[in-house]
Amino acid sequence: MTSSNARTVQKQSLIVQKYGGSSLAKPEQIQSVADSIKKLHDAGHQLLIVVSAMGKTTDQLVELAYKVSNSPNRRELDMLLTTGERISMALMSMALNDRGVPSISFTGSQAGILTDELHSSARIVDVRSPRVTAELDRNHVVVLAGFQGVSPVTKEVTTLGRGGSDTSAVAMAASFKAERCEIRKDVDGVYSADPHVVGDARHLPHLHYQQLLDMTFWGAKVLHYRSVELAALLQIPLVVTLAHGDDGAQTLIDGTAPMYEQAQILSVNSHKEVRWIRVSASNMSKAFEIFANALKEGSLPLPQILDSTVSPEGTSFLVTAPTETLNAIGQLAAQKQELLMDQTELSTVTATCQGSFASPLPDQIAQHLSRKSVMIHKMLFGAMSLSVVVAAADREKALQAIHDIHQ
Repeated sequence: MTSSNARTVQKQSLIVQKYGGSSLAKPEQIQSVADSIKKLHDAGHQLLIVVSAMGKTTDQLVELAYKVSNSPNRRELDMLLTTGERISMALMSMALNDRGVPSISFTGSQAGILTDELHSSARIVDVRSPRVTAELDRNHVVVLAGFQGVSPVTKEVTTLGRGGSDTSAVAMAASFKAERCEIRKDVDGVYSADPHVVGDARHLPHLHYQQLLDMTFWGAKVLHYRSVELAALLQIPLVVTLAHGDDGAQTLIDGTAPMYEQAQILSVNSHKEVRWIRVSASNMSKAFEIFANALKEGSLPLPQILDSTVSPEGTSFLVTAPTETLNAIGQLAAQKQELLMDQTELSTVTATCQGSFASPLPDQIAQHLSRKSVMIHKMLFGAMSLSVVVAAADREKALQAIHDIHQ
């Protein structure tokens, strides 16, 4: 039986952990994670565990949806995709209960994660979790399905967009004033580039929120951009570390990492798929209106807009989004006379650093890519980054070439 003193310690040491889909892909991996959670529970911690769908489940469900429908209804697609996390949460809770760790699983709606009405890319507007509070007070481990919530206006289940489980975890950490929010993955932290693409990528042990915000905005998949944005706003320390095993490596993200101006590349990241959407309006406000209304009519979320160009022929938006959303926008554009999706397959590659625009770095990047026969379609400048738009086929070559600068 748990003593009153132990319960006091538990209430002061709530830890939120989020486990990515690749770390839960197999039953034995779920069992391994359950063993780790049991150790923390036995040590006196309250625990709120956020899980993603197992392995490639979400991709498989999207593929299944498009096999039965050329243009899946967004409400029904959300209903379908949320089943992936429900499988993970139930299995994890089963594994914990088998180990003598009292556990209960909740969907996003059961946990009181309230969102706006937008399907496929909803935003959290509030967290009201009396059931979660009650279970934590009983010293139960709460396992939460990430990536999802419910609109209090429409009463419909919604999803937060790809990677939204990270945002679920940060929101719960903030709501329950957790000691920390751990993002558990199959990598031991944040790297200077995707280590699966760039072999000499460096481990980054400590980052400022603003640095990781820039990295995730420009395609770093280690965390969802909105989760970092929320953590920075609410000052929730994030720890990115391994889901299985413990070699001591991790990346801490908070507001204390040094921030100073230099043209030294911190990391190189990429959006694998970007497209130009052309709108037949040479007035920017009119172009936005046409584009937004078309998306609303198709019940599609606004993609991430990276750049825009106005010309006498019309307005072009450089956008990125998950593959299924880009495909849906392409189908929509094919039905709209005023919209055209350019079929040229492009990627962005971005160097995150401070002071880049007032340094030799733009010329160095251009020269390095030229030597690798990579053509730059466009160069974009930001406060902490320098991005190039290249052919999708040249993406990995460009990642390595830019990463090699200053190495």
